[in-house]
Amino acid sequence: MRITDLEKKQGDFQMRIDSLALKSGKIHGIIGGNGCGKTTLCKLIMGILEPDRGTLDYEGLEIQNITMTAQRPYFIQGSVYENICYPLKIRRIRPDEQKIDQWLSRCGLTEKKHQYARSLSSGEQQKVSMIRALIFDPELVMIDETLSNLDPENLELFENVIFDIQKKRKITWLLISHRLAHIYKMCDELHFMHGGTVLASGGKQEILFETGDERIRRFVANEVIRMDGSV
Repeated sequence: MRITDLEKKQGDFQMRIDSLALKSGKIHGIIGGNGCGKTTLCKLIMGILEPDRGTLDYEGLEIQNITMTAQRPYFIQGSVYENICYPLKIRRIRPDEQKIDQWLSRCGLTEKKHQYARSLSSGEQQKVSMIRALIFDPELVMIDETLSNLDPENLELFENVIFDIQKKRKITWLLISHRLAHIYKMCDELHFMHGGTVLASGGKQEILFETGDERIRRFVANEVIRMDGSV
């Protein structure tokens, strides 16, 4: 998709993006300090917020094929199973019981299938949120810090899930995370945001290690990144 001349004002915050291209079939990382506009951008793409001006060209991608997860997922009143089925219900897709059970098994949640979703631990809620986002085979997935608070084992689980999906069919991802090692490991391209605008876009090596922008260098300097993607 392509974003052009986008503006959005919320209180004292002003977003202004002259141009941003998100190549389809790639894993994109959006990085930057707190309050730089990462979540606002995702909400604009998702249609939760309306831009004050500018163009979001989805290039044929339909909004029902876009999904977004949040750091603190919201669950409807009901079981884990009912929450996973919710995006299928609103899209009038019949639940595939075998597929749901496979997801639950892979995430170690088989025994939680009929448990009240809001009673789960925070890590379990994050996993259900990811299953719910992926259950209808979306074309664009935005992950807003959902993976940031997972322990290393479960973070690796969903890293492998993402890579497995990309091997089967190339979809587009937007990953927001304060874990730069995770971003470096996962992403094809990075976009650095600062003060409501996109300062730079490019390959992860270029953005994280070869940038001449002092603001990006200061941000990256706060993280120790090894080339294998570990911290």
